Amino acid sequence: MEITVKRTNKANDYTIGQMFIDGEYFCDTLEDTVRDLTNVKDKIYGRTAIPAGTYSVILDYSGHFKKLLPHILDVPFFSGVRIHSGNDVEDTNGCILVGFYYRAGYITESRATMEKLMKKLSDSINKGDRITLTIG
Repeated sequence: MEITVKRTNKANDYTIGQMFIDGEYFCDTLEDTVRDLTNVKDKIYGRTAIPAGTYSVILDYSGHFKKLLPHILDVPFFSGVRIHSGNDVEDTNGCILVGFYYRAGYITESRATMEKLMKKLSDSINKGDRITLTIG
């Protein structure tokens, strides 16, 4: 399975994008601010979007959220990066939120969208597929 996030609006305090699964639109995304990360000093903890690139994704247990969630692996200068539900940039903490664009820096229907995403990811893993995420 190939997940693609196309960042469509890079504002000063947040980033809006669109998520595609195997080429088909799935939902909108909300992330922190995109910054040029040439080294860890350029990162502002909890306020920086992960760098553009392609990453492997697994489903594993999040101690923070106390449930199974997508875990984005090997992100430079980051650890524990997830795709999860939330509504505004204060909920991101470097992760990718899923839902539908509502207004500047805010998405809605996040929990329902996350449930649908988890179903798709679980089905894909059960078929033996590898999951990748490309952010651009």
